[in-house]
Amino acid sequence: MVVSRRLQILALVGVFAALVIAIPVMGADPSPSASPPGQAKPDKAAKTGKGPEVAITVQGTVAQTTDSKGRPTFTLSADGKTWDLSAGPAWFWGDKNPLKAYVGKSVAVAGSYRADGTELDVDTIDGIALRADGKPPWAGGPKVVGETHPGWKAWMADGKRDKSAGKGAGRETAPGQTRDKTTDDDSTDD
Repeated sequence: MVVSRRLQILALVGVFAALVIAIPVMGADPSPSASPPGQAKPDKAAKTGKGPEVAITVQGTVAQTTDSKGRPTFTLSADGKTWDLSAGPAWFWGDKNPLKAYVGKSVAVAGSYRADGTELDVDTIDGIALRADGKPPWAGGPKVVGETHPGWKAWMADGKRDKSAGKGAGRETAPGQTRDKTTDDDSTDD
């Protein structure tokens, strides 16, 4: 009688354990998810709080001023709105900004802007593209762009990484590399 009672308790514990495991599995949503849990990337526009890009063409006269750092900035007034024209990052162009050639001229500028914004990313002026299609010339980081890039460091000049930067100190200073090889035990006992 004691053995049958133990078998009944063991069977009840087994059924309970099966239910604890099965209920959450049965209640799960069977539809496949777009990406693995924790791997979903938020929409970039939603993340930064920026609206969608809107294509536009405006007609007006280009004017030049300087920003707080003394770099040239370009604007265009059209239909009661002043647009801040952008042909790329100011650090890249310096005094050679392609918009400079159009200062004081009445032009048709085609480009895009973010909703509720005033910065107009210029694609063409009077139908002439400001730069070639593809990757912009300022892309690639400081090692590709060179000294004009804001992230440039002096050690990048040779195209090599700084040996003190990163994980290792280099082969020359690794343990055992500076040992005097002429004092090795080459003698044999006969």
